[in-house]
Amino acid sequence: MKMDVKICGLKTAEAVEHAVARGASHAGFIFFPKSPRNIEPDDAGRLAERIRGRAKIVAVTVDADNDDLDEIVSALKPDILQLHGSEDPERVLTVKAIYGLPVMKALSIREASDLDRIDSYLGIVDRFLFDAKPPAGSELPGGNGVSFDWRLLDALDGSVDYMLSGGLNAENIGEALALTGARAVDTSSGVESAPGVKDLKLMDAFFDAVRRAEAALPRSGSKT
Repeated sequence: MKMDVKICGLKTAEAVEHAVARGASHAGFIFFPKSPRNIEPDDAGRLAERIRGRAKIVAVTVDADNDDLDEIVSALKPDILQLHGSEDPERVLTVKAIYGLPVMKALSIREASDLDRIDSYLGIVDRFLFDAKPPAGSELPGGNGVSFDWRLLDALDGSVDYMLSGGLNAENIGEALALTGARAVDTSSGVESAPGVKDLKLMDAFFDAVRRAEAALPRSGSKT
């Protein structure tokens, strides 16, 4: 099974087209004003139309209210909503009921106990995204370029569907995949030359590293 690769924080036609040409299965657009990757819904919608049908369009929000989500969903027409804030299971259910879209819920990981939160979302979210907890002082819930201890995922039930995130880049993706056996990965800052500025050469290096690591994984995708 080919690995899912999500390039997140896309803001330009060049980056969007290049990501999909290199094999991105998911294209993420961030709607969070504090982020250097923030994009207006109408602009994101125009970019998404360039790749619709070739990659899944993901709307990334942080504790967005219904008015904001209405605008985003109307303009972007996403395939998936990624909730990257403190949304509890009840909020996830509400969002799914209103918009009828799959939800990927981001959980921030630093220590083993952070994985305990998974249980309350099981059967509610369609996929998890495991990101590193932000460093002290950061206002961004993700995109901080930091990783967590991937060995913590050894305790994870194999049936949990997740996308691995948090500081992934061409240099560390091989180790991350070897340790976790993850079948879906997400990067944003790892393919940037500056916050919010996608670098096509770094993107190429990331995809090349993913494919090398993917080829080395067991066919079953199980952990080594």
